[in-house]
Amino acid sequence: MPLIALTGGIASGKSTIAGRLAEHGAVVVDADQIVKDVQSAGSPVLRAIAREFGTAVIAGDGSLDRAGLGARVFGDPDALARLNAIVHPAVRAESQRRFDAAFAADPDAVVVYDVPLLVEARVDDPWDLIVVAHAPAEVRLARLIELRGMAPDAAQARIDAQVSDAQRLAIADVVIDTASTWERTREQVDALWARLRSA
Repeated sequence: MPLIALTGGIASGKSTIAGRLAEHGAVVVDADQIVKDVQSAGSPVLRAIAREFGTAVIAGDGSLDRAGLGARVFGDPDALARLNAIVHPAVRAESQRRFDAAFAADPDAVVVYDVPLLVEARVDDPWDLIVVAHAPAEVRLARLIELRGMAPDAAQARIDAQVSDAQRLAIADVVIDTASTWERTREQVDALWARLRSA
C-alpha cells in the first residue's frame, strides 16, 4: 500500500504522469483540487480567508475570487504565509482523509498525491516514495508560453516564484525526465509502475 508524492515545477508534466499512473490503476489525489474543495463557497476556510484578507476576495456568487486573492499575496511573503496558515492545515486533513479512504477501499492500492508544493509544505510527511517530474526551466517556460498562452514575463514570474529545480531534485527518490517526447515519459512511468507492483 504505497503512498507516493508526485511533484514538479509548473509545466513539468506532473499531471501527465499522474494521468498515466491512474490508467494503470493508481488512486490519484490532486492537491490543487483539494485546495479548491476546502475553499468552496461557505466553507470554514473561505470564511477565515475573508476575515484575514477582507470580503473583497469573495466573488459575487460567494466563491473565492482566486485572481483577486492571488494579486493580494503574490510577491508578499507575509501575506502568503498568513494564507498558507489558513489553507495548509485544511488541505493536510482532507488529503489524509482521502488517503485513508483509498486504503480502506483497497489495502493494496497505490495512492499518488499530485502536489505542486511538496518541498514548501509536505516534504517531511511519511511518503513511501517521492517522484519528481523534471524538465529544465527553459523547457517549462516555452510550454507556458506556447501551450498555455502566457506572456513571457508572467510565465517567468510563475517559475521564479517556485522553489528551484535543485531543491526539488534533492528530495527525489525517482526522477521522471519529461523534457523529451511523451513516449519517453510514458516509458519511465510504466517502469515506475512495474517497480511499484513488484515491490
